[in-house]
Amino acid sequence: MALATLKMVTLDSTDSRRDAAFWSAVLGWEVAAVEDEYAMLSGPGGLALGLGTLADHEPPGWPNEHGSKQFHFDLAVDDLDAAASAIVGLGATLADEQPGETWRVLLDPSGHPFCLTLAGNWG
Repeated sequence: MALATLKMVTLDSTDSRRDAAFWSAVLGWEVAAVEDEYAMLSGPGGLALGLGTLADHEPPGWPNEHGSKQFHFDLAVDDLDAAASAIVGLGATLADEQPGETWRVLLDPSGHPFCLTLAGNWG
C-alpha cells in the first residue's frame, strides 16, 4: 500500500512563462495557470508540473561532475532523432555530452537536463 501519491513536480525556472510554453508543447499538457512568478501544467491522471521563477536560478550541471543534478525526466519517444530535433525547435538544447546511443540528453530552456528514450524500450 502506498503511503503517498505523487501529484506534482515543481522545477525552478528562469522564466516560468517560457518554460510553461516549452513543457506544454513537449508533453501536450494544458497550461492551467501562468504568471511571471509561477506556472502550472495539468497532465493525465491529475499529475501536474509546476514552474517557479527564481531570479538567481542556476541550472543543474550536465554532465553531473559536481553533484548538482538532483533528478531528471526520462521521456519515451518513437524516434530519438526526430523528437530531439522537434524539441530543440521548441527551445531545448542538445547537450554536448551524450553518454550513449540509445537515448538523447537535452536541456530545457532553464537548463534542466532530461532524456529521450525509445518508447519500445519501456515494454
